[in-house]
Amino acid sequence: MIPSVLPTYARAPLSFVKGEGSWLTEADGRRFLDMGSGIAVNALGHAHPKLVAALTDQASALWHTSNLYHIPQQEALADKLVDETFADTCFFTNSGTECAELAVKMARKYWFEKGQPERTEIIAFEGSFHGRSSAGIAAAGGDKLTKGFGPLLPGFKQLTWGDIASVNEAIDENTAAVIVEPVQGEGGIRPMLDEDLKELRGICDRNGVLLILDEVQCGVGRTGKLFAHEWAGIAPDIMMVAKGIGGGFPLGVVLASEEAASGMVAGTHGSTYGGNPLACTVGLAVINEVSQPEFLEEVRRKSGLLRQKLEGLVAAHPDIFEEARGTGLMMGLKCKATNIDVVNAGYQQEILTVPAADNVVRFLPPLTLTDDEISEAINRLSKAATSLEL
Repeated sequence: MIPSVLPTYARAPLSFVKGEGSWLTEADGRRFLDMGSGIAVNALGHAHPKLVAALTDQASALWHTSNLYHIPQQEALADKLVDETFADTCFFTNSGTECAELAVKMARKYWFEKGQPERTEIIAFEGSFHGRSSAGIAAAGGDKLTKGFGPLLPGFKQLTWGDIASVNEAIDENTAAVIVEPVQGEGGIRPMLDEDLKELRGICDRNGVLLILDEVQCGVGRTGKLFAHEWAGIAPDIMMVAKGIGGGFPLGVVLASEEAASGMVAGTHGSTYGGNPLACTVGLAVINEVSQPEFLEEVRRKSGLLRQKLEGLVAAHPDIFEEARGTGLMMGLKCKATNIDVVNAGYQQEILTVPAADNVVRFLPPLTLTDDEISEAINRLSKAATSLEL
């Protein structure tokens, strides 16, 4: 008999009832160190006092009106994002998946309005993840996401990750845009080299093609810059942001230049819940905190400490781990043991990590993680690895 909750998840046998900072309390009272933060969502940890205050104050005033009317909280967050980024305009959603849908629509509408409706194809990369909507799975490709869901939305082409030269060859008169994650998350914590991202921007410029960046997982301070592409000194035309921007409250946003968004006029897109007062109040509190230079400097410092300790863990357990990889507080361990076994062994040591492709275990902790918690995480992971060596 099918359960009341559709069984599409292989859930761990854990039920959490309370969170505080980097810690989650299980129903039986055990405290787990959360090195996954809800898959890069709880950027400021659990129950951050500034987020609790922002949400509580707004909840007592107004929850929802719809986008039939002006929403001051939405406009305040949009103004902040425009001030802090390349963007001229923002559209608010509830998730990264919805961001992918709009990014695809925006790129295609741009060329339609330019009198080139044949320019609908979007170039993506193998190993990518852009959500589980029809557009998202068609962009990423791969049997894991697409098998059984055909016919797929046409107009996407996947290239080999890291092969930037192939982009030149793939672009033709039908190309609308290139979409890429500056750091692949689900794909196994694979950062794109700064020089490759710069070259990709150059290729798009030389060919008049839009560049879409998916920073759903790697954005909002995760890499030590407000957004990961800043390390390469480039700017996209369209950018997808979600996860961390809501700090745990469902929120996503598509940021765009005025030129890229020029086709999106009244009636071309919409959302009932997107950008509601509750979500945008929390999102503004998150961005106000994360965008502070001293906050980002601390992320960079802590990321260096985490990498150093992860590399020490690899050296101490060479039969379990192969290498540490990643950037900022978006790190991974490529495993020799099966990554799911490592995650499960971590549960026994009361630490939460997240599996990814390429036999990688992901570390996406709250950006507020302390030095002592980093040390404690390594200690628990070492015990988990030892248990697999026996």
